[in-house]
Amino acid sequence: MSAQVRRALLFIPGDDRHKIEKGVGLDVDAVILDLEDGVALNRKKEARLTLSAALRELDFGRSERWVRINPVIEGGLHLDDLDGTISGMPDGYVIPKVERADQIQSVSDYLTHVERKADLSDGHFRLLAIVETALGIVNLKAIASADWRLAGLIFGAEDLAGDMGARRTPDGWEVFYARSAVVLHAKAHHLDAIDTPFINLTGDDSQLIAQTEQAQYMGYTGKLAIHPRQVEPIQRIFTPTADEIDAAQRLIAAFETHQAAGTGVFQFEGRMAEMPMVRAAQQVIARARAAGLSG
Repeated sequence: MSAQVRRALLFIPGDDRHKIEKGVGLDVDAVILDLEDGVALNRKKEARLTLSAALRELDFGRSERWVRINPVIEGGLHLDDLDGTISGMPDGYVIPKVERADQIQSVSDYLTHVERKADLSDGHFRLLAIVETALGIVNLKAIASADWRLAGLIFGAEDLAGDMGARRTPDGWEVFYARSAVVLHAKAHHLDAIDTPFINLTGDDSQLIAQTEQAQYMGYTGKLAIHPRQVEPIQRIFTPTADEIDAAQRLIAAFETHQAAGTGVFQFEGRMAEMPMVRAAQQVIARARAAGLSG
């Protein structure tokens, strides 16, 4: 997990200044100002203007500011999106429907040119890639290692199911392989792993909580949000509790004591303890520190 915590990333339509202003006050880890699916085709130009002005004029507090561009395809809108929003100096860009490494590399080359022209530091802009097609899943190895700007992989279940002709179900078995593959490749390349959004906005939050907990168990570091009320439960679930932090600290301390005594495997509070458990405890502490908690 990177030093920047990305537990909840909230989508906001780029053409709606009111919603952008509302999102500023949510204390969310990151906002994704959307130029793709959240904006009608005949409002793309207006959205670029609205979004860029908001980036320049509003104080987003601690929230990272991302822009989701349109897919990087021949003759697509992505270059207009980049040209129309770069003056707002977002923290990075989200690339949807990534299927090949060169899609990421082409955006990175554009950003390198901007950085050099504006005398900005290398890597001022970061990238997130949404993998949401069958071909993207097949090419995950190349995508995950495509470019040094890449900060994380995002799993998109809804588009993937549509691409596959699969039927979405509450238990998600139709996308479980792909969901597992995204987090596995992200972790193999030291990237954030961001889970697909929960799209059912009716009823209580029990299903959202269950899906988010499952993502956290799988190793995901965050989850997309599509409504402000989803932010709090997502960020809470991806934040270690005081009990979890305390248990991790005790295990690490016991490990260090036994290592100093020349003992590898040891008994800890009634269980056998070895390096895999210690690494998991270290991950808990890292997540706590990234969230601003002691650890």
